Amino acid sequence: MLRRGRLSLKGREPINTPCYLPPSSRGCVPHITQDTPLASTWQVLEKVDGQDLPIYNTPTSPEQSRLRQFIALQHDVLLVMGPRRQPPVQARNANTDTSIAIQTSLGFSSLRSDDYVGAVQKLKPDIVLGLADYEHMKRPGVKRLEKMGDRTLSWTQDMVAGLRGDADRSPDTALFAPILPIEAGQQSYYLDLLKEDLAGQTSGLVLFDAASVDAVPADMCHMPRLSLTEIHGPLGVLHNIALGVDIIVPSFLGEATDAGLALTFVFPIYGRPANGRRQQLGINMWSKGYDSDLSPIADGCKCYTCSNHHRAFVRHLLEAKEMLAWVLLQMHNLHAMDVFFDGIRGSISTGTFESDRQVFEESYEPELPASTGPGPRLRGYQVKSGRAEPRRNPQAYRALEDAADKLAEASSPSPAVDGEGLTKQDFATIT
Repeated sequence: MLRRGRLSLKGREPINTPCYLPPSSRGCVPHITQDTPLASTWQVLEKVDGQDLPIYNTPTSPEQSRLRQFIALQHDVLLVMGPRRQPPVQARNANTDTSIAIQTSLGFSSLRSDDYVGAVQKLKPDIVLGLADYEHMKRPGVKRLEKMGDRTLSWTQDMVAGLRGDADRSPDTALFAPILPIEAGQQSYYLDLLKEDLAGQTSGLVLFDAASVDAVPADMCHMPRLSLTEIHGPLGVLHNIALGVDIIVPSFLGEATDAGLALTFVFPIYGRPANGRRQQLGINMWSKGYDSDLSPIADGCKCYTCSNHHRAFVRHLLEAKEMLAWVLLQMHNLHAMDVFFDGIRGSISTGTFESDRQVFEESYEPELPASTGPGPRLRGYQVKSGRAEPRRNPQAYRALEDAADKLAEASSPSPAVDGEGLTKQDFATIT
């Protein structure tokens, strides 16, 4: 099931597959600016109700994308839009016959099929992912299974009709139809109509579980497959590709950067470690051992960070909570992923992928190393919104009423008082 290919759309830089889409938040890939070279980006539609949204009023020519203009994305970068963030968040409300449940920056809400179609017509992404009656982390019951295929078919037909009926839309807008994460027999009616009536109207497939590749009809196996499976590391990437996935959205990429981790794995590996010990998939830049380390993050890495800075500098920036720390880490990690996928494509071409994959699994730890420091300031896309969850970062601010009372009672220190004296008078704390 291994395969290589090329994803090409008019006016966009062709992308060799297998490849990855860096997930975005609020219109950009976290920590980097829009002028950073990228091959593709993943955008999430969080709110479509109301015609007064600024993005809908972005001035463009008829052939231009309002979404691309609004987020100032480079012209040749592939723009993919989906209805849910990656990784998705379990919504507290349920899907209906006309809408799916989503989490937005304003809380949980519902995204109607007709609103989604209207947004796609106005925003004109290069690729749009169809709506699917799938609820994250919820196991469907018997009655629920009967509805999933019918609802997904109805929403896919809505999108096909909307794209075909919009005379002003870009002809390059491609629809990726969803394949539900259930048995092929449980969605057979939907799959039959998808390959018979809608095959000419869809350009690719989106999977919510990589194992759903087996449910893809034989007549549609030539289409590119985008996986939204939640992946926690490079071993998951290799597993998805082995199943026949072409495009991956690796959520662990941003999570590693936020945690202060620099990715250092390579693929393929030529020879196992001499000491027989498994290598770490990355290094924790919060480690105090890098305080005076003037070597690059990864030896031989040609990214901007490794070419111009050293570990001690990145470690200092993290300690100082400078956002440049996460910018440099993200640039390195994006480059590491680019090199990783270059190696994957080369391994497939030479016919050594399975053996290379086995060596990789035996040479690296199965999970990324744990972080020992706080991440950057939390943004909406990072919050899971579960019940009774602990704080991800320690509390940065606290009420100062007690300190104000103590200061009012204390006498002002003289200029000759040292640090210990200031501490005794509650004017300072020695750390």
